[in-house]
Amino acid sequence: MYTSPQSVQFHQQVRSKYHLYNSVFITLPFDAVDNTGVLLPLFSEACAKGLQQQMTPIDIVTTFAAKYLERSDAESLVPLLFRFIQYVERQIVLFDAIEDAAFSSINNLEGTGSLREIKERCDTAERQQQLQEFLQRFRVRTVLTAHPTQFYPGAVLGIITDLTEALRQNDLRQIEQLLAQLGKTRFIKKEKPTPYDEAVSLLWYLENVFYSTTGLILQNLYSTSNDTDLQLQPVIQLGFWPGGDRDGNPFVTPEITLQVAQRLRTSILKCYYTDIRKLKRKLTFTEVDVIIAKIEQQLYRSVFYSHGELYINLPELIADLQAIKYVLIEKHQALYLDEVQMLLWKVQTFGFHFASLDIRQNSVIHNQVVDAVVRHLGQNAYAEGDEKFKVDQLAAVRGKVHSSDFESPIVMQTLASIEAMQTIQNQNGELGCNRYIISNNESALNVLETLAMFRWVGWEKPSVDIVPLFESVDDLQQAASIMEQLYKHPEYHKHLKRRHKTQTVMLGFSDGTKDGGYLMANWSIFKAKEAITVMSRKYGIEVIFFDGRGGPPARGGGKTHKFYASLGSGIEHKEIQLTVQGQTISSNFGTLDSCRFNLENLLSAGISNGLFVQKENDLTSSDKATIDELAQLGYEKYLSFKNHPQFIPYLEQRSTLNYYAKTNIGSRPAKRKAAAQLDFSDLRAIPFVGSWSQMKQNVPGFFGVGTALYAFEKAGRWDEVQTLYQHSLFFRTLLENSMMALAKSFFSLTQYLQHDPIFGPFWELIHEEFLLTKKLLLKIAGHQELMENYPEGIASIKMREEIVLPLLVIQQYALMQIQQFKEGKEDVALLETYEKLVIRSLFGNTNASRNSA
Repeated sequence: MYTSPQSVQFHQQVRSKYHLYNSVFITLPFDAVDNTGVLLPLFSEACAKGLQQQMTPIDIVTTFAAKYLERSDAESLVPLLFRFIQYVERQIVLFDAIEDAAFSSINNLEGTGSLREIKERCDTAERQQQLQEFLQRFRVRTVLTAHPTQFYPGAVLGIITDLTEALRQNDLRQIEQLLAQLGKTRFIKKEKPTPYDEAVSLLWYLENVFYSTTGLILQNLYSTSNDTDLQLQPVIQLGFWPGGDRDGNPFVTPEITLQVAQRLRTSILKCYYTDIRKLKRKLTFTEVDVIIAKIEQQLYRSVFYSHGELYINLPELIADLQAIKYVLIEKHQALYLDEVQMLLWKVQTFGFHFASLDIRQNSVIHNQVVDAVVRHLGQNAYAEGDEKFKVDQLAAVRGKVHSSDFESPIVMQTLASIEAMQTIQNQNGELGCNRYIISNNESALNVLETLAMFRWVGWEKPSVDIVPLFESVDDLQQAASIMEQLYKHPEYHKHLKRRHKTQTVMLGFSDGTKDGGYLMANWSIFKAKEAITVMSRKYGIEVIFFDGRGGPPARGGGKTHKFYASLGSGIEHKEIQLTVQGQTISSNFGTLDSCRFNLENLLSAGISNGLFVQKENDLTSSDKATIDELAQLGYEKYLSFKNHPQFIPYLEQRSTLNYYAKTNIGSRPAKRKAAAQLDFSDLRAIPFVGSWSQMKQNVPGFFGVGTALYAFEKAGRWDEVQTLYQHSLFFRTLLENSMMALAKSFFSLTQYLQHDPIFGPFWELIHEEFLLTKKLLLKIAGHQELMENYPEGIASIKMREEIVLPLLVIQQYALMQIQQFKEGKEDVALLETYEKLVIRSLFGNTNASRNSA
């Protein structure tokens, strides 16, 4: 059997090293763990064999206890299960660090998708000039969000960083010390983080990874260009949501927003100061020594003694660096010019804002705010009119208000957030905070009233982009007509002229999948982009698409760069903007190598789509008709599944859904409303997708796909989908990402539910769709195994599932015990203990998956 080079590298650089260092870790002398390290491998083996024999998790655990423990009562057993969890959590950290250390060995940093490869393609095709012109108008914007899918506290993240470096150096003594430190470091946060805490945590990645990586990428891009100064819009931009995302998070206040903006500015100035200090040791010759010393002093005072005051502004800093460049070239043989140029590129990219802080709020909240404001202004007729009346009459609603005019916290804080945006722009520059995103945007009125709020607080010509976010299937289908209403509206047309006739539109993958299933959500977004592109070009507006993506395929994750390379000419492509969150930040952008690899893949995807294969990726009308039919078939299957009477009860009673709110992992509540009765529309995408992932069922990433493909097979039309898969990169990427969701599923874990008197048939329904989807995806790909064409990816998944198997079984064991309590079969005094087992295992399971929520 053929073994790929990636598989060989993975075995040598990851699997072998993990077993070596795990043997060291598991024998370290930790307090109060005694024989845990000896028993854990035995328990892991018992779990694997027990599931093969179709034993229930309770049977697996009790049989193991009877065989290996002197006493198998709960008093002896439960503490051991907690110790197992602690060990496995740390084994996952070890595996993460080993994979990170081996990243450049397993992934070809100069291969397909790299900037080197795309530049060589341009050289071969003699498109160097086209590439430079394209880079003047193209951007990649990665937006770090605060969504709570990263469970590692800061101390553990620090250990991972140090351990990764020690592993690269093969420093056994340092590795052993760090493993000992890891064993003694707490993984659980005692208190929920504040939005400011979340911002500080993510700033680590900005300061330690994105800052350096961006400089290197810019050097690679522009080192051969005659024009070494960046344009006003750098090719890489960073966005930031912690402290600005108010949607469903009452803890994000205007005060927090201002604090985060201040911290972002301080952080970037510290980065500049550190670079200037290094340059000062090199630029010791005439003229430049004076300029560099002045910059150092001004930055130092701005960072450490300013209390918000700046002793140098952005234009002055850029002018001083350019002056140093000039002197180096004219008088000092360009000595150390590369280092100066690198810093200048960073300054032109990050400004004094580092990352643009986006403000986001839900349209439902805006309705309350607008109603309060217009009534305060005495415009009761407007408040009581219908939507058409409001659209026509909105411009006539004049007047000024201040956030302090209102007693309602929602009204006061929403208006104060707008006031804070103006303050941030004054302090950090326009890019510091110049986008206001409207969640759950259902109409043109939602956008127009948001713009009116800026006018009402006295910002007549706001230097802000109003960004509608379309999420549900219905809203996606109406998006183009909503945008046309806006483009034709006189007031909004004036606003767009002030914003250089550019409109950003955000599209949500997570809620779209939750609403309409995998195929319909992805296809609806594709069609919405095409329709909005047509509409925008008709009115002379340049539209920019901002994709709200999560980690797993069900939330828009997976092979993201392939998605962007596949869009074709019917979708505006001058920018790639996407959210990056939780585990995806640490797994895809957590080290210099992985950050460079993934940023370059996004840049390369955009360049490739723009300069080379754009027309080749265009779907024909026949292709679109086929995908339309598949999406509709999948949607109908998913809709019947979602409307099944056992759908919500199954999640509430047999999954970890109710336990997300009990974990101290994020500042935002797990539900949009505090009602006791669970309403599907209020359920957030993260606990929804994450709960399926914890059960290893991954329903949102595949349900309906198999049914849709089977309909074509049954009708004798298989050639249509087979041909489409072979020639359409978009369709192939869509199905390959679904394969990833299948590969991370493991139905043996919950097979005991097929005998459940209430949920047995429902479990069977899910399992049958899984088997059907797996069978037909393997058929269309011509594979024997899922993700066969990504050998290193499937190897990583399999090994992670092997490590985490004890946690999965422990979690299901605890869930079964809790259910027995509810049925009156067990001592209720142990209920809280088993709930803690569920929560603790939830942490490790999520971290091991890396993109499970």
